Amino acid sequence: MIKKSINQCALASFLFAFLLLSGCASVNLASHVAQTPNEALELAAGEDNRTTAQEYLLRIASRFQDQGRHEDARTILQSSQLDQPVPELELEKRLLAMTSATALKDSDWARAITDGLASEAFIDYSPEQLANAADLQTRTQELAGDRVGAAMTLMLLAQTDPDADVQQLHDRIWQLLNSLSDQELADASAKAIGYENQGWLELAALVREPGVSLDDQGRIVRRWQNNWPGHPAAQVPPSELQLIATLAASRPEKIALALPLEGPFASAGKAIRDGFLSAYYLDQSADRSKTDIRVINTSGENFGQLYNELSSGGFDLIVGPLEKESLTELADMTTLPVPALGLNYLPEGATPPDGLYQYGLSAEDEARQIADRLVAEKLDHVLILIPQGEWGDRVERALLSRLQERNGVALDIERFFPEDNLRTVTADLLGITVSRNRAIQVERTIGIDVEFEARRRQDADAIVLVAEPTVARQFKPLFAFYFGGDLPVYSPSIVYGGSPNPARDRDLNDVIFTDIPWVLGENNELRAQAREHLKGTQGQLGRLFAMGADAWQLSKRLPLLRQLDTASIEGQTGVLTMTRQGSIHRNQLWAQFVNGKPELLPERQPAPEEQEAGEARQPGTI
Repeated sequence: MIKKSINQCALASFLFAFLLLSGCASVNLASHVAQTPNEALELAAGEDNRTTAQEYLLRIASRFQDQGRHEDARTILQSSQLDQPVPELELEKRLLAMTSATALKDSDWARAITDGLASEAFIDYSPEQLANAADLQTRTQELAGDRVGAAMTLMLLAQTDPDADVQQLHDRIWQLLNSLSDQELADASAKAIGYENQGWLELAALVREPGVSLDDQGRIVRRWQNNWPGHPAAQVPPSELQLIATLAASRPEKIALALPLEGPFASAGKAIRDGFLSAYYLDQSADRSKTDIRVINTSGENFGQLYNELSSGGFDLIVGPLEKESLTELADMTTLPVPALGLNYLPEGATPPDGLYQYGLSAEDEARQIADRLVAEKLDHVLILIPQGEWGDRVERALLSRLQERNGVALDIERFFPEDNLRTVTADLLGITVSRNRAIQVERTIGIDVEFEARRRQDADAIVLVAEPTVARQFKPLFAFYFGGDLPVYSPSIVYGGSPNPARDRDLNDVIFTDIPWVLGENNELRAQAREHLKGTQGQLGRLFAMGADAWQLSKRLPLLRQLDTASIEGQTGVLTMTRQGSIHRNQLWAQFVNGKPELLPERQPAPEEQEAGEARQPGTI
């Protein structure tokens, strides 16, 4: 005997639909629980009382949300039956819609919800719902790209909710205002109405004026507080501004610049030293009567022992070491009595001790930015070329990890040595070798010659090319030769020598790459003076010079960067941010080779998911 097992839930849904269609069923909407969105919509459509039907749909949508079924809730909430909710259900529907829109990161839906929505809309909710409604409204406005509206919502919440955490709200407002472009901030200021809104926007504009130093920012904040004594932000300033006000007093005065000045790392050490000292002497905010910088040669030294000597020498900060092996010696300590700004990164998985900061020209940072840009531009199925070796291993891990996080796919990865047959490497990458082998197999199978034209694989959206200029110039024409000339090519800074070379770099035309502001930026005073008076500020040594300049800027702001997720520095090597573990990351510029010369690409606005991740967002600069 064969027994047929039937899903009870499916059977119940079938019987319900059958009875409903046959007119033999009467369902109590007040107690009925639909199992699917379609079931709920069908049942509601048969209800004559519009209010009863909409109440039922909202209850089922809320139940789906409680179960984490936001896609099902969206189906109900976006249905035509709820296009025009009765007045008494409008607030409930909006709250449910904002909940699922933010959970699903549905920016189109968020824009539809917030279109024409006033900042004070959340005030219509009951006192018990007020804080949650305001939070959802803020997050929905952010998702919709309306950061000005989100900030205005929080400003109003701080005034209306007596139980609100004012410090937390002010920090969120400041983060939103700092994320605005200069033009967005100017437009918002021109339209601002009300004491609180105008005060916030004026403060944000004053602090970000070009050329404003850390000390100037402190004075600006204090002057603004005097001009706006009754403003909420004057009484409870954002945490970042509180730190800025106290940072100058705690700025390190005696600094040890510990670098290798002899041996294999001498060129790198000297370039970093020159960049550090040049930035110091150009810094108008530096108090030279108090600041004492001692340059220490670390060549041939045991850095662990040297650190112990320096830490007992009255130094406030040690900048160094440069070598990864020396940095690892510091990792063996539980805590560092004197903070150290290491100019490299510990091996993956190592735990830094308290007081150790890590900063360098990380290839991993560039790999992650390439992955972010590819996925943001819908080029999420990629082919990858990376050189062999430990450096290439690190680039590959970072690139693949970020692609996986962003739901990108690495279709194939070819590792190569510069002396390899690059034609073969390219043919393998683009699937030409597989195509040829398939034709050869067909010939062998049928016993006659077959005319065929090799075809590249058709599932790729882009190529990631990690190679030095001399090698990259060979690869790029080979992509076209093997029918991949239509695929966009993205590269890290290694693809560019650092100085325009149109005659040779024409072979790199159309390649999009990321590099530091020192190389790609315009109107750079430090770069102009360095190239006029110093040698070794071009190419890779120029990048290390820029790294040294940023090490000086970082030395003044380490506590602020560590304590505030929103804080950043617009440096010579990129926009610098820091993790809570003291690791500094860079966000670089983008350019494209045109007629053999790099042309700067416009800044790409990060997607909402990038802002939430915190890797591609634009934090407030200090």
